[in-house]
Amino acid sequence: LNEVIVNAYQINTSQHHVPGAISVLSGEEIRTTDGNNFSHTLHSIPGIFMHSGTYATSRIIIRGVGSRTPYNTNRIKSYLNDIPITSSDGISTPEDIDLMGIGRMEVIKGPASALYGSGLGGNINLYTPNISGNDAEALIQYGSFNTIKAVAGANYSKGNLNLWGNLSHIHSDGYRENSRHKRTSLLSSGKWQQERFSLEYTLMLIDLNAQIPSSVGKTFYETTPRAAATNWKDIEGYKEYQRAIAGVTLTNRLTSNWNNKFTVFGRWADSYERRPFNNLDDGTYGGGFRNRLSYHNSHWDALVGLEWVNDSYQWQMDLDGILINKNRETRDNYNLFGMVYLRPTSKWNISIGGAVNRVNYNLTDLYSENGDQSGKRNFPAIFSPRFGVNYAPSRLFAFYGSVGHGFSMPSPEETLLPEGDINNDLEPEQGIQYELGTRVNLFNNATQFELSVYRIDLTNLLVTKRLTEDIFTGINAGETKHWGFEFILKQNIFKLPSFPGSMDVNLNYTWSNNLFVDFIDNEQVFNGNRLPGIPSNIGHTFIKWQPLEQLSIDSQLQFVGEQFIDDANEIINDSYFISNLRAAYRLPDSKFGYFELYAGIINLTNTHYSPMLTVNAVAFGNAEPRYYYPGLPRHYYGGVRFNINSQ
Repeated sequence: LNEVIVNAYQINTSQHHVPGAISVLSGEEIRTTDGNNFSHTLHSIPGIFMHSGTYATSRIIIRGVGSRTPYNTNRIKSYLNDIPITSSDGISTPEDIDLMGIGRMEVIKGPASALYGSGLGGNINLYTPNISGNDAEALIQYGSFNTIKAVAGANYSKGNLNLWGNLSHIHSDGYRENSRHKRTSLLSSGKWQQERFSLEYTLMLIDLNAQIPSSVGKTFYETTPRAAATNWKDIEGYKEYQRAIAGVTLTNRLTSNWNNKFTVFGRWADSYERRPFNNLDDGTYGGGFRNRLSYHNSHWDALVGLEWVNDSYQWQMDLDGILINKNRETRDNYNLFGMVYLRPTSKWNISIGGAVNRVNYNLTDLYSENGDQSGKRNFPAIFSPRFGVNYAPSRLFAFYGSVGHGFSMPSPEETLLPEGDINNDLEPEQGIQYELGTRVNLFNNATQFELSVYRIDLTNLLVTKRLTEDIFTGINAGETKHWGFEFILKQNIFKLPSFPGSMDVNLNYTWSNNLFVDFIDNEQVFNGNRLPGIPSNIGHTFIKWQPLEQLSIDSQLQFVGEQFIDDANEIINDSYFISNLRAAYRLPDSKFGYFELYAGIINLTNTHYSPMLTVNAVAFGNAEPRYYYPGLPRHYYGGVRFNINSQ
């Protein structure tokens, strides 16, 4: 177990000295099980829970924040190589990126607005692999439900130039009715290094077509989990989209102490969704820049930066070919941030910083048949301060604490009233997090342990409320409190030159309590109730055993505690346990590369469970509320991976 260097707090530093909670996964830790489900990766981090209904329908929750969005993630900000991949309406889909294309992941848990702007839940920062040399790699995998995956990647290095690329395709007929899934993605990055500057690029292209089985009621969930929701099955509902993100980063070493990093990026998306109640045809184009000027010496660091993102989003809805509405919205996001890190001695690292954020929406109604709902919403500037301290008396122990403010802006859909007008009374949700923690490294890093406790006081909680089958709106839900306890243990059990070889264990546990403090909806008081869709207990264990040099066996165990499904806390989703197993055999390396065979079982115990819930689902007509996305039963996969190198 090696020491980890992180940069999610805007400076490169040892994780042992970071003044706050941060979790880091290497590329090997990211590519667990079949490499198709992002939740298997995220659940190895305490404090995170990912609802995963299908490959293309998910919701990420960090420390209880983000549970109120029905079908996506919009309280967490994501970056790829310092390029924001979160759309301007706050939607993040890091699961779109093939896991073989991720070399490292850093997760900040809780408000990080002083560093990254809007994103009350935290940040997920992804990085492409940093590989030197010349080699190529390919993977072919087949599994249950006619799931086929093919990946090809290559790296080229010559002198100061390094290029990397990854092309992947996945096709699955799906376990449930109307759940066919197809995705093709290309991810590439490169770097040209010179003495005083470097130039980097990142390119991501995604083409996705995914049928939508949607959630089902309790009867279907318990008796016919393969079934799709009847209305979605009848029309063969689906969504498809193409996305492109490209960015270039210029890093200048101005002097021995001063550096400047400037990133410019553009992004485009075109999407269509066929739905039982109407069809949505939408698209986005835009771009922006991010600049960070930093100073470093042995006793302190300072940085100041500016991020600006502008997007134009246009959408129209039709029913049976008849246009219902058509709108265009431009969005501007400004984030001016600064941070100072003070190190009076080698044992202390003190951070003081803040950011000023400003967001503007401008709606243009392009369909005049139902009146003109054009309008503007200029949210007031929000200041987000942060203070953190880390005390490391030795390389064995470190203690940290932090206080930070965060916020999340309403999405454009949430800002619209049912009639289509802009709701000028809707406020951003804001919160303050207090956290304390400790890190322990023993026996030459063979034992790594981290424990943290936190509390988040949140006001103006944003709730997406479903009024009818096709109309959503946003409301502010008063105050909530989130507090919890997290720990993670990484332990090398043994390491021997021959059988039984080596064994490593990654064990984490999260306990959380997320309560409404002040929330009244439709004259019903929910004060003191727990927020639905958040398990109070989550445990996860990953065991990697390498009995022989060529053979590795991985097992993954997860316990998810019960969770409420409605604000009234009258309906409970039971706790469940699932386990996964994977074995890989790598043939002896040759001078040309290596060849690996692997196979695995997911949901070894064949547990019947729901990995994603639709909280506060509304019943229409005589139908049951559709709360449940049935999970996959026991299923299998196997594949081959080979590498060719030419040093």
